[in-house]
Amino acid sequence: MAAALSDSIPSVNKAWVYSEYGQSADVLKFDPNVAVPEIKEDQVLIKVFAASLNPIDFKRMLGYFKEIDSPPPTVPGYDVAGVVVKVGSQVTKFKVGDEVYGDLNENALVNPKKFGSLAEYTASEERVFALKPQNLSFVEAASLPLALETAYEGLERTEFSAGKSILVLGGAGGVGTHVIQLAKHVFGASKVAATASTKKLDLLRSLGADLAIDYTKDNFEDLPEKFDVVYDAVGQSDKAVKAVKEGGRVVTLIGPITPPASMFVLTSTGSILEKLKPYLESGKVKPVIDPTGPYPFSKTIDAFTYLQTSRATGKVVVYPIP
Repeated sequence: MAAALSDSIPSVNKAWVYSEYGQSADVLKFDPNVAVPEIKEDQVLIKVFAASLNPIDFKRMLGYFKEIDSPPPTVPGYDVAGVVVKVGSQVTKFKVGDEVYGDLNENALVNPKKFGSLAEYTASEERVFALKPQNLSFVEAASLPLALETAYEGLERTEFSAGKSILVLGGAGGVGTHVIQLAKHVFGASKVAATASTKKLDLLRSLGADLAIDYTKDNFEDLPEKFDVVYDAVGQSDKAVKAVKEGGRVVTLIGPITPPASMFVLTSTGSILEKLKPYLESGKVKPVIDPTGPYPFSKTIDAFTYLQTSRATGKVVVYPIP
């Protein structure tokens, strides 16, 4: 099997590519003849089975951080799940045939890879990958890396620990669904509150939220109760700081920042995925896939258009590829 995998690697593959910045519907093009990436000594080549989309993908495509971006042409996509088909000479963690998943970009904003996950093959450093838990499908695994790692790193940065309370803004989104689960089932929160729209409140409760707040009816910042930590996944730090206890912590993913809130950019590493593997295998932490998907490879632009509505529940996944 392993020999067959490495022997059958083509020189070109199908991929989605944009050569200029703009809306996905305008600039993203299907190209059946993109060169398969060459790997460096510390990299692995992956046969892509599934990829998931993140807001950073369309923000990058729109040119939001072009001053520090790798210039186009670009194959978008950070999150990937697939099978290792080739390993660099210094790779020690993986062998050909391993089922792996990860976020390809160790640094999300500064010179991210020109060759992402929306292709038949992709490559990255072995340190960003982890072995796929056996109980997860490729679709489920592809949905996890960037969102799960971001949720975890944000909680670490607030020094979250057992017995603390937390409010999650955007509890039904890609990151928020994992903040709820991690806070409750991994960190041991005393109370988890989270916001979402009316139809998604039951989902929040099923993930571990003790208090589900309907943001279409209630202003969380006016609640008498305050929290040790507020995790803002939607970009409302001006309101988030009103919901935190004196001396508490607010972390946000989207600017502008209102002190004392702080913002961070994920450093992607497979070690977080490895650390959380027991929770994924036991089902304490579950992938949440948007019910409109998965989107087939041919419908990648539709997947981006939907993601940009900000209405997705959990993650938008592209599968099968091609």
